[in-house]
Amino acid sequence: MAPLPDGFSYAEWNATYNGLSFGIAAMGSATIFFWLQLPNVTKSYRTALTITGIVTLIATYHYIRIFNSWSEAFTVASKDGGDYHVKLTGAPFNDGYRYVDWLLTVPLLLIELILVMKLPQQETVSLSWKLGLASALMMALGYPGEIQEDLSVRWFWWCLSMIPFCYVVFTLAVGLAESTSKQPSPAAASLVSAARYLTVLSWCTYPFVYMVKSVGLAGPAATMYEQVGYSIADVMAKAVFGVLIWAIAAEKSAVEESGKLLPN
Repeated sequence: MAPLPDGFSYAEWNATYNGLSFGIAAMGSATIFFWLQLPNVTKSYRTALTITGIVTLIATYHYIRIFNSWSEAFTVASKDGGDYHVKLTGAPFNDGYRYVDWLLTVPLLLIELILVMKLPQQETVSLSWKLGLASALMMALGYPGEIQEDLSVRWFWWCLSMIPFCYVVFTLAVGLAESTSKQPSPAAASLVSAARYLTVLSWCTYPFVYMVKSVGLAGPAATMYEQVGYSIADVMAKAVFGVLIWAIAAEKSAVEESGKLLPN
């Protein structure tokens, strides 16, 4: 449970409300799109696209829970048609749903990228385990700091979580470069590169949002920036990334069906 500061302006409350609403709409729409596209890709890539839809479905569920928790934590009222006033209800705001979501979805995000690249089986299994466990460890180390008010403790857990974070980012940016160059067409290689670097870019947003409350910002403004920042990063890392996974699967399916690539 995250203790909420008092004194939210209507603009700060509304920005967070809209950010969470955007997360629900983006994740839910993406889930429907990915699963509708399953018949349009070859069997080799349906697992990756199914996982993509599972990721955004899990995110949709948790965004609904966060949104409901946010709404229940406040009353918003206008007296005599004047400005809206925001007050805490006393109900706790449970931001822990984000970490439950990330613990489930972040390893799956990496696995779906590995699957759609169609690497040799041994390399696929090895990378899936290494990146999946590293990303889960990153989440487990980040959460204790997220719920701390003591900045020194918060920084301590941030530093620990950055160790597996840097390993995953290095693997995506450098370790998969050779495998990317072996994709069956220039378009597929370009899309895989875009997916890798989008993951790196979106992931790099999270540590900065995490540090919002550690660099002098506090109160309602810090909470607003944190919630909106995480929402934007999540949409990029899950929904937009998922569109790239679908595009890779569609391109490679087209190449296979045209006879340019023999299926394994």
